[in-house]
Amino acid sequence: MDNMKQIKIGYIDTVHGECPHCNEETLLVAIVTDFYKCTLCGEETRQYVNGSIKYLKLDERDREFIQKEKEVDEKELEKKDGKKER
Repeated sequence: MDNMKQIKIGYIDTVHGECPHCNEETLLVAIVTDFYKCTLCGEETRQYVNGSIKYLKLDERDREFIQKEKEVDEKELEKKDGKKER
Protein backbone atom coordinates (compact mmCIF):
# COMPACT_ATOMS: atom_id res chain seq x y z
CA MET A 1 0.00 0.00 0.00
CA ASP A 2 2.99 2.33 0.47
CA ASN A 3 3.65 2.53 -3.27
CA MET A 4 0.06 3.57 -4.13
CA LYS A 5 -0.40 7.14 -5.26
CA GLN A 6 -3.11 9.11 -3.48
CA ILE A 7 -5.31 11.22 -5.75
CA LYS A 8 -7.82 13.84 -4.63
CA ILE A 9 -10.75 14.07 -7.01
CA GLY A 10 -13.07 16.39 -5.12
CA TYR A 11 -16.84 16.18 -5.04
CA ILE A 12 -18.57 13.62 -7.26
CA ASP A 13 -22.33 14.05 -7.69
CA THR A 14 -24.03 10.69 -7.19
CA VAL A 15 -27.64 9.68 -6.60
CA HIS A 16 -29.48 6.47 -5.87
CA GLY A 17 -32.27 5.65 -8.30
CA GLU A 18 -33.77 3.18 -10.74
CA CYS A 19 -32.04 2.97 -14.10
CA PRO A 20 -34.57 3.00 -16.98
CA HIS A 21 -32.25 0.79 -19.07
CA CYS A 22 -31.52 -2.13 -16.73
CA ASN A 23 -34.48 -1.44 -14.36
CA GLU A 24 -32.24 -1.96 -11.33
CA GLU A 25 -31.88 0.18 -8.20
CA THR A 26 -28.38 1.57 -8.60
CA LEU A 27 -25.91 4.35 -7.97
CA LEU A 28 -25.99 6.95 -10.76
CA VAL A 29 -22.94 9.19 -11.31
CA ALA A 30 -23.35 12.70 -12.77
CA ILE A 31 -21.86 13.33 -16.21
CA VAL A 32 -23.06 16.94 -16.39
CA THR A 33 -25.92 18.67 -14.58
CA ASP A 34 -29.07 16.50 -14.64
CA PHE A 35 -27.41 13.74 -16.71
CA TYR A 36 -26.20 10.54 -15.03
CA LYS A 37 -24.49 7.25 -15.92
CA CYS A 38 -25.66 3.96 -14.40
CA THR A 39 -22.91 2.15 -12.48
CA LEU A 40 -24.43 -1.24 -13.32
CA CYS A 41 -25.09 -1.14 -17.07
CA GLY A 42 -23.16 2.00 -18.07
CA GLU A 43 -26.07 3.64 -19.89
CA GLU A 44 -26.67 7.39 -19.62
CA THR A 45 -29.91 8.82 -18.22
CA ARG A 46 -31.53 12.20 -17.69
CA GLN A 47 -32.95 13.26 -14.33
CA TYR A 48 -36.55 14.50 -14.56
CA VAL A 49 -38.14 16.25 -11.57
CA ASN A 50 -41.89 16.90 -11.50
CA GLY A 51 -43.16 16.26 -7.99
CA SER A 52 -40.97 13.16 -7.89
CA ILE A 53 -37.56 12.31 -9.34
CA LYS A 54 -37.36 9.96 -12.33
CA TYR A 55 -34.52 8.93 -14.59
CA LEU A 56 -35.30 8.77 -18.30
CA LYS A 57 -33.62 7.32 -21.35
CA LEU A 58 -31.83 9.94 -23.43
CA ASP A 59 -33.20 11.19 -26.72
CA GLU A 60 -31.07 12.54 -29.58
CA ARG A 61 -31.31 16.13 -28.27
CA ASP A 62 -29.99 15.00 -24.87
CA ARG A 63 -27.05 13.20 -26.51
CA GLU A 64 -26.19 16.31 -28.54
CA PHE A 65 -26.27 18.44 -25.37
CA ILE A 66 -23.91 16.08 -23.54
CA GLN A 67 -21.52 16.01 -26.52
CA LYS A 68 -21.43 19.83 -26.63
CA GLU A 69 -20.76 19.99 -22.89
CA LYS A 70 -17.88 17.51 -23.23
CA GLU A 71 -16.40 19.60 -26.06
CA VAL A 72 -16.62 22.78 -23.96
CA ASP A 73 -14.93 20.99 -21.04
CA GLU A 74 -12.13 19.74 -23.31
CA LYS A 75 -11.51 23.26 -24.66
CA GLU A 76 -11.38 24.67 -21.13
CA LEU A 77 -8.87 21.99 -20.11
CA GLU A 78 -6.72 22.77 -23.15
CA LYS A 79 -6.71 26.47 -22.21
CA LYS A 80 -5.70 25.65 -18.62
CA ASP A 81 -2.95 23.30 -19.82
CA GLY A 82 -1.65 25.99 -22.19
CA LYS A 83 -1.45 28.53 -19.35
CA LYS A 84 0.44 26.06 -17.12
CA GLU A 85 3.12 25.50 -19.76
CA ARG A 86 3.95 29.21 -20.02
